[in-house]
Amino acid sequence: MTQPKRPVVVSGMRPTGRLHIGHLHGALANWVKLQDEADCYFFSADWHALTTNYHATGIIKQAEREMFVDFIAAGIDPEKATLFVQSQVREHAELYLLLGMITPLGWLERSPTYKEMRENITDRDLALYGFLGYPVLMTADIILYKAARVPVGVDQVPHLELSREIVRKFNSHYGEVFPEPQPLLTAAPKILGTDGRKMSKSYGNTVDLGESAESTRKKIMGAVTDPARMRRQDPGHPDVCGIFYLHKVTSDAETVAWVDQSCRTAAIGCVDCKKKVLERLLPAQERMRERREALLARPKDLDDLVQLGTGKARAAAARTMEEVRKAMKLA
Repeated sequence: MTQPKRPVVVSGMRPTGRLHIGHLHGALANWVKLQDEADCYFFSADWHALTTNYHATGIIKQAEREMFVDFIAAGIDPEKATLFVQSQVREHAELYLLLGMITPLGWLERSPTYKEMRENITDRDLALYGFLGYPVLMTADIILYKAARVPVGVDQVPHLELSREIVRKFNSHYGEVFPEPQPLLTAAPKILGTDGRKMSKSYGNTVDLGESAESTRKKIMGAVTDPARMRRQDPGHPDVCGIFYLHKVTSDAETVAWVDQSCRTAAIGCVDCKKKVLERLLPAQERMRERREALLARPKDLDDLVQLGTGKARAAAARTMEEVRKAMKLA
């Protein structure tokens, strides 16, 4: 009996080096689940990294290795999911160029990410073709593998809708070549950094995956909690506390409920709350650290896994581009 075809899922990350627990709970944990129910392609978006870090290309390859190590240490299985490097599959560039020929300029200029990053990144020039065309490359990444679903957070749905518009325009010109990728909404739990802001390397407030017990403990014990809770006997507000959000993704339901109630009634202090989350976080960090060290000790094995995945991605991409060229009468 023929097995039903599994859906295709595509997602990638820019290679910025070590990943942190925000990446784990915002994306990687979901990827680990998806690899058992879909044909997953997870890639290093090294060309995307150039859109804002074109001046620092020397760090990309090492950052990429660190990222793939963290992918696998977090539970991504290269035998279940295809791991590959974007720039080593040149069909991404070809499809990007062809989609760019039909994408209206106004669609790109109204992108919320384009406007936000132009306002917030002021230390380098972003008035660049590559930066403006980022959504077109993202669309090529997705539809090159005929992805049916794309794991995104709620805030990323508008970006995926732009991809869907590009697909509709392509199909209207050349025939039904691509499916419209559907958002696969992730819970994307809110993980705050040690300073109370969103966990981000640019803020220097992260806890890296597999960080040592000593370093993890130091960061957690020094993390900002409820800024309005000045004294031990003051009732707290867990909904504004980054440690409570960490409990939500690491502790069991009973512990989360206990922390919530005990914080609000001042039955426990912030130190007690932090020690409690470390009971679950430290063993998880140690398991991750051991996996990372084992992978880093065999760099060639890691390279071979990524090259194998890149070869599989190339084969799939080549099949799609043959179809695209025929549809566009370019074959």
